[in-house]
Amino acid sequence: MNTLSTNLLALSSRRLKGIGMLRMVFGLVVAIDAWFKWRPDFINNFTGYLSGSLDGQPAAVQAWIHFWMRIVQMNPHLFAYLVAAGETAVAIGLIFGLLSNLTDLVGILLTVLIWTTAEGFGGPYQAGSTDIGAAIIYTLVFVGLFLARAGWYYGVDRRLASLLGRFSFLASGRPTEQEPSTSAVKRTVPAIAA
Repeated sequence: MNTLSTNLLALSSRRLKGIGMLRMVFGLVVAIDAWFKWRPDFINNFTGYLSGSLDGQPAAVQAWIHFWMRIVQMNPHLFAYLVAAGETAVAIGLIFGLLSNLTDLVGILLTVLIWTTAEGFGGPYQAGSTDIGAAIIYTLVFVGLFLARAGWYYGVDRRLASLLGRFSFLASGRPTEQEPSTSAVKRTVPAIAA
């Protein structure tokens, strides 16, 4: 292995570990967000969060939000607790790199649902609009973490994947796949130097 390959492997390893650290920090952000969801203001005013995004929206968006409001009004406290529990589970999965594929997919679904309802697709879009909503950005972060298999780095998934058997797809990576690691670089560098 030449010096360029060794340097690229070391850089790749550092970046991948950085992805793992990013996952954990993002998990802390989601945990703070989940903490707010457990507060009585959120639980008791859950339908208000949905109806608050109706003003100024096009008819199609209003119809979508009204559809979800009718569903939620069956038992608003239950739905509020489901959102709070979902965000808490996602935060735990992110912080520990636990069942990362499942965590990322649940995070994607949850944030898309929040963006299309409580955030009203980030609208209404009119003169003076400055933001498309935070939830869509969270969605993109979850997609990036999923594609990077972020649970494999500094996460439980590295150990858990082989124990899950046919359910290993819930965790990042596969137990038979070889990943670049710093130990491989440490073994290669002395061989090149010799």
